[in-house]
Amino acid sequence: MLLIKNIQIMQKDWNLMDTIQSNKHSLQDEKDLDALIKHICDAKIVMLGEASHGTHEYYAGRALISRRLIEEKGFNFITVEGDWPPCYQINRFIKNYVGRQKDIQEVLQVFDRWPTWMWANWEIAAFSWWLHQYNLKHVPLNRIGFYGLDVYSLWESLQAIVNYLEKEDPEAASVAKQAIRCFEPYWEKDDGQQYAWATYLVPKTCENQVIELLQTIQAKMLHDDTDIEARLSTEQNAWVAVNAERYYRAMIKPGPDSWNIRDYHMMETLNRLLQFHGKEAKAIVWEHNTHIGDARFTDMQDDGMINIGQLAREQYGDQAVKLVGLGSYQGTVMAGRSWGAKQEIMQVPTAREGSWEKLLHDISPDNFYLLMDEIRDSFGSGTVYDHRAIGVVYHPEREHYGNYVPSQIANRYDAFVYYDETQALHPIKHEKKLTKMPETYPWNF
Repeated sequence: MLLIKNIQIMQKDWNLMDTIQSNKHSLQDEKDLDALIKHICDAKIVMLGEASHGTHEYYAGRALISRRLIEEKGFNFITVEGDWPPCYQINRFIKNYVGRQKDIQEVLQVFDRWPTWMWANWEIAAFSWWLHQYNLKHVPLNRIGFYGLDVYSLWESLQAIVNYLEKEDPEAASVAKQAIRCFEPYWEKDDGQQYAWATYLVPKTCENQVIELLQTIQAKMLHDDTDIEARLSTEQNAWVAVNAERYYRAMIKPGPDSWNIRDYHMMETLNRLLQFHGKEAKAIVWEHNTHIGDARFTDMQDDGMINIGQLAREQYGDQAVKLVGLGSYQGTVMAGRSWGAKQEIMQVPTAREGSWEKLLHDISPDNFYLLMDEIRDSFGSGTVYDHRAIGVVYHPEREHYGNYVPSQIANRYDAFVYYDETQALHPIKHEKKLTKMPETYPWNF
């Protein structure tokens, strides 16, 4: 009986491999993206994933796709898995706001918390410069935005609120300072976990202070006629404070709550940005595959976890949301061996047997992408493959024992971009020279 089952599994894989071989779209240059751009059609939200936070091809590939979506499909802004305050500085740079920093390298120095390489890298520098040049051709209201969706910037967000309110509304600034005083014992160490343990042992939290701050900002209806995004940014920083406080309290408890608070926050932020940009607004999202690939079709669902890709599909419908995963078979990656450790270029071993990436490598050693509508019927009902996922902390020698998420690939994504071999990201920080772009200037694949 077991032999028959194994033969059936092998036959299923061969059928799928034949279908993929017949339907894969070669990816050698920018024009090869035509079928993907056409497939996206009239989507309102396009989410572009990555299998790691330290791979050149994922950043360069997403930049190319984003450029096409902006130029050909009228997308209005990009959101990323980064903190609001530093990403907002990129937004001000590319929109040419008064008082902005003039050099993108200087702008990216604001990403000063580990892992700095995620956004302080040459790939982002080049893409930001392209956005800046593109925006110069358009009036301010039609310029492309760049925003951070994440929840980790509690301290930076509170300080940004104080800095703004001290100029615009000193009375409201006192409420912000009260919230800061509540967090003051943990401020210098930037230690949300210490705050969480303190509130766990002695149930006295800063929840009321950050909620009052948000309500004060909303009630004042702050605005600055010379800076149309000032109120949006101030209110968003208040939302970060509210949800970061919740996140830190949840992170020391078992279960999915901290993960879910984070992804709900990111979805709510995306919704606010869509509302801010108007009824016809279109958004591009850059996040890890674990966030953009629909969690309902992974083992994450078994643990009670949701993600932003799932939430977007549920709220806007499958036709309005396109989820594009990215992955690779082998190469190098930028990561650390523990949280806060020195960044390293690490070798990514060949994908393990039985994985999605190994299957694609066996089909072709070239780069290509797949549109799931063209191959879904060949997967069979509920077919699951192990799917590589590398974080900012990585141990290549242990990868074959972890770093894989069981996934129904055909349902988790609408498209998948495959690179057979990839290379590490190019960080700006900690390099000897900041004046020269790497030879692999990021528009090549």
